[in-house]
Amino acid sequence: MKIYTKTGDQGKTSLIGGRVSKDHVRVEAYGTIDELNSFIGKAVTELDPNKFQDILKDLETIQHELFDCGGDLANVMKERKYKLQETSVEALEKRIDVLSEEVPPIKRFILPGGSPAAATLHIARTVTRRAERQVVTLMNEVEDVPGVIQKYLNRLSDYFFVAARAVNYRLNVKDVEYIRGGDVFR
Repeated sequence: MKIYTKTGDQGKTSLIGGRVSKDHVRVEAYGTIDELNSFIGKAVTELDPNKFQDILKDLETIQHELFDCGGDLANVMKERKYKLQETSVEALEKRIDVLSEEVPPIKRFILPGGSPAAATLHIARTVTRRAERQVVTLMNEVEDVPGVIQKYLNRLSDYFFVAARAVNYRLNVKDVEYIRGGDVFR
């Protein structure tokens, strides 16, 4: 099988059950999820398996779930079964709670950065937020988008924030607090 098909040379792309313009909001949404998945892959390469086995396991699971999200968004068939389930949201919540217990409490906003892996996880967090905004736009345009995808992305950005803090904490790298604002977390 050749990697190029030439079917997209006219600015259209195939979905599961149809074709749309390559700049369609549906394509933007699952394309951003694909971009996010690549940043997760980068974060994986920056994490020492001896210190971050749990987070690496999380990230592998998340990468698979993001493929599910992309497939669910790309499916426009009349009869369809979605792959992403509410259990994925619940699993993220549990991991957020575990990692939150590990890191010191925060009082101020945290600047993205610290270690290279934490910085990459912060990039993943912001790309997740963009993907979520695009999914919300899609949900406002069409009624067939499973709400669990938006919910999952919302929770996933929280996971990346806490995971970035946990990475810095385990590496003894201090989070940098935003100093121009007051305490916002109590």
